[in-house]
Amino acid sequence: MPTYTTPEANPLASLISLVIFFLAILAGSFVGFGVAGVLAALIFEAFTVIVIGLRVIDQYERGVVLTLGKYTGTKQPGLTWILIGIQRMIKVDLRITTTDIPQQEVITKDNVPVGINAVVYFQVESAERAILNIQDYTLAVSQYAQAALRDVIGGIELDPLLSEREKISEEIKKIVDIATNNWGINVTDIKIQDIELPADMKRVMAKQAESERERRAIIIRAEGESQAAERLAQAAGVLAATPGGLSMRTLQTIEKINPDPSKTVVFALPVEVLEGFKELARKTNGK
Repeated sequence: MPTYTTPEANPLASLISLVIFFLAILAGSFVGFGVAGVLAALIFEAFTVIVIGLRVIDQYERGVVLTLGKYTGTKQPGLTWILIGIQRMIKVDLRITTTDIPQQEVITKDNVPVGINAVVYFQVESAERAILNIQDYTLAVSQYAQAALRDVIGGIELDPLLSEREKISEEIKKIVDIATNNWGINVTDIKIQDIELPADMKRVMAKQAESERERRAIIIRAEGESQAAERLAQAAGVLAATPGGLSMRTLQTIEKINPDPSKTVVFALPVEVLEGFKELARKTNGK
């Protein structure tokens, strides 16, 4: 906010001026109101005007000077002086300022009501324009950013709003920058803080996320089974091509089934295998 410095806003300085003025009158009367008395009064008055007109401007400030209501210059940091009664100085802070955008109830493009709040970071670049072109630049930036936020959010759907905050913030910043450029204000950044959704929408989104996780789990499990089947097929091919490999693998499997030697493992052979042995024995006897 700009700081206005006027004679009325400094009662202590006015009191000092009044005291010195009376001292000047007393000094004049002391010398008989002659030429020396008049000179003494003038000197005291000149000293009073100089002392009261001194102003100190901090490094992060600039002083906009109005002479009889007309802009006449901008004071730089340091010790400066203005003519009391004729001039007044308005101090402007050039540091980055933050202002909140209160929560706004906005309906998105796909008709979902949401509540959004944000923060605006801005900085005064031209002190004279910030004073002469706008009455209250802090309030103006806040109100304009609020309107821009509602316009931008109303033109996009819910999914992009939740996933593209930085892009939306940059779009709002560009809109506000165009308007505030004539005010001597530079909007450095706009951050969307919170997006409040209706309770029923939160439940629907939670169910959707749960279904998506289940779908991914099923796909991963199916891919694992497919890869396992491919590896088993390759292993079976290698065992079949190796003489005695299948038998060795069978014996290893039986050993793993029951590693306890006190227990008996019954290995059942298919009937077709026995029939094959009988046929082989019959042919042998026939010879």
